[in-house]
Amino acid sequence: MLPSKTKWNFTYKQNEHDQEAPLVKGVSQLTGQLLEKRNIKNPEDVENFLNPSHNHLHDPFLMEGMALATSRVKLAIEQNEKILVYGDYDADGVSSTTVMIEALREAGATCEFYIPNRFTEGYGPNEAAFREAAASGYSLIITVDNGIAAVHEAEVAKEVGIDLIITDHHEVQNELPDAYVIIHPKTSPDYPFNELAGVGVAFKFAQALLNRLPEHLLDMVALGTIADLVPLTNENRALVHLGLKALSQSKRIGLNALKEICSIEGAIDEEMVGFSIGPRVNAVGRLQDASPAVDLFLTQDPEDATQLAGFINQVNQERQKIVSQIAKEAEEILLSGEQPLGEVIVVAKEGWNPGVLGIVASKLVRQFDRPAIVLAIDPEKEQAKGSARSIVAFDLFSNCMEIRDHFLHFGGHSQAAGMTLDVEGIDHLRSSLCLLAQQKLTDDDYQQILDIEMSVNIEDISLQQIDEINKLRPFGMGNPKPLFHIKETPKEVRLIGSQQNHLKMLFNRDKSKLDGIAFGMGDLYHQIAPSSELDVVGELSINEWNGRKSVQIMIKDMQVQKWQLFDLRGSKHLEKKLDFPHGEQTIAISFNGENRSPHDIPIIPVSELDSLNPKDVQRIVLLDMPKQLSQLSEVIQKLVPNNIYACYQVENSAYFTSLPTRDHFKWFYGMLIRRKSFHLVKDREKLAERKGWNVSMIDFISQVFFELGFVKMEDGLITIESSPSQKELTESLLYQERREQLYVEQTLYYSSYKELKGWLDEQRETVKEEVLNGL
Repeated sequence: MLPSKTKWNFTYKQNEHDQEAPLVKGVSQLTGQLLEKRNIKNPEDVENFLNPSHNHLHDPFLMEGMALATSRVKLAIEQNEKILVYGDYDADGVSSTTVMIEALREAGATCEFYIPNRFTEGYGPNEAAFREAAASGYSLIITVDNGIAAVHEAEVAKEVGIDLIITDHHEVQNELPDAYVIIHPKTSPDYPFNELAGVGVAFKFAQALLNRLPEHLLDMVALGTIADLVPLTNENRALVHLGLKALSQSKRIGLNALKEICSIEGAIDEEMVGFSIGPRVNAVGRLQDASPAVDLFLTQDPEDATQLAGFINQVNQERQKIVSQIAKEAEEILLSGEQPLGEVIVVAKEGWNPGVLGIVASKLVRQFDRPAIVLAIDPEKEQAKGSARSIVAFDLFSNCMEIRDHFLHFGGHSQAAGMTLDVEGIDHLRSSLCLLAQQKLTDDDYQQILDIEMSVNIEDISLQQIDEINKLRPFGMGNPKPLFHIKETPKEVRLIGSQQNHLKMLFNRDKSKLDGIAFGMGDLYHQIAPSSELDVVGELSINEWNGRKSVQIMIKDMQVQKWQLFDLRGSKHLEKKLDFPHGEQTIAISFNGENRSPHDIPIIPVSELDSLNPKDVQRIVLLDMPKQLSQLSEVIQKLVPNNIYACYQVENSAYFTSLPTRDHFKWFYGMLIRRKSFHLVKDREKLAERKGWNVSMIDFISQVFFELGFVKMEDGLITIESSPSQKELTESLLYQERREQLYVEQTLYYSSYKELKGWLDEQRETVKEEVLNGL
């Protein structure tokens, strides 16, 4: 057996729709099921989902405060007031800032942008920046992607004579700022969709201000929306669908320079944004001032664009190194017990870069399967600042709001948050969150979950089918990329990659072929036995190589549900061929006193079998063969292991010196009667050559006759007993042992893989029958 690393949630019952007719007209049965699972059933909904358009965008004036906000901006333009766009340092904030600046300038405003420094100012509005803006002659500040928690800063704005327009999408807290106007989907009961990203809200403002749809800004909308991981449903789906086309065709000089850095050509999809463009834009604000990212998207100078794109890429490379180092340090702190590894991880250290701690927290969540808060300690301020990421079952925002008094600053979403607190409160925060987790979560809640759309057969997977599934794009939160389950025995499993840390599989049934790629799962190579039926879960995709296309599944997890036999009979260098997972007890079984085992696995003599608890043993390594098959049967039926490693060899084999027949014994005895005597040392070679027998067979026949009292043996000379007792050959213990040895070797060593596994299956079935019969 091979357990899955995650919890598999089959969201679709395969027999619910056992019909040939498609569920949705115009698409295949499989795609129709995917649409139905998304509650998209009638023709109009299907058309809207598969073909998002401008018609699916909502009226920006349905958002509360929009009319007042646009009137105030138009007044500022008429009166030539200076407007400051106050942004944020992540990709959503950068794209929001770009959208707002371009819209304001297009409307004729005099404006500049300001993005606070993550390290010296922190997230969101701050008093010093507002006072400096007033001193610099700004009379109107528009926040983008921040501000909903800026209660104090709103008061400061009033005090210094600045009108504050807040545009934000983050969770609304207990008290709203007393701003000139707040534009926020979740404070707008008449707005049909409340899950816009910060850039989505900024875009709606731009649409209202310009009184038309600013399609040239959709590239930034797609970037910010995808990078901020908001649900790609409803209006967000339309915005990203249109925005990806705009990204692909964009004439924005800075964006194209960044695409060239990322080696992106042609059509852009959400994965390219999420894994290539977005992280690079985020990196600047994580390590320093994010302003160069906005400059990149606003510039009209090709030379500046090339330099800025190169700089941003360099910063991203540095970010990757810092993340790797901090993640390693955090792991060591937790595993060493230096800081507790509780139900909720709270790990802190001086010297960590606060800008990358969200990424580190995500890594810890995946590694330890629990919420994680990673904090950087500032010894001068005696404060800790950091980021949090969570598991599905634990809402970070709501749980942290229950203990809001622990924080100096706090904000975020259900799965991600940022906070600042006093250093002395770190332990209290950890214990409080762990207590909440103990009260609200079960053991199953901590295991990562894969939501599986459906099980498919490889013959149902084709290039055309995958193209049709891709019509459901863009994938993201609220519309996840479908995960499929396949049950099949791979024809081939091999290690790939420069470090041999990935798996490649080939599934083949009739004329259908499917490649499987499992990145980072090379450690499972030695845990998959040949001929094992695998359950794999992954994403279907198309691989294109040298102009040829083929179907493949990008494997996310796998398992083997049945017990496995690893056939290493007669193999040398077992150390290289055996690799056992941590946390699963493996023991070696010896029938004949073997005292060496690979990897120093503990050796258990058969005589001590009763000392073992079968539940504690998942794997057994058979070091040698038993004298009798019943001995191995007893081991199998006692332990019922999930995995058996046959590692034994044969010396002095009985298989190739076959058991003499009754005719062999009869002829030899007749020869003794005729000759009166026979000398083993002097005569057996001649007899073996004459009869075509093996010398060892002559020795064996002689020993059996001697044991039964048919002959005398003295110094190698054999003579007939004058009046022997009548006995059967089977009464000889030597004969019985040789016959059993031959049977043991034939069953356990010289059998095929299929034959050996079949025999072991029979022993396991005996246990099942006893359990079923109540024994």
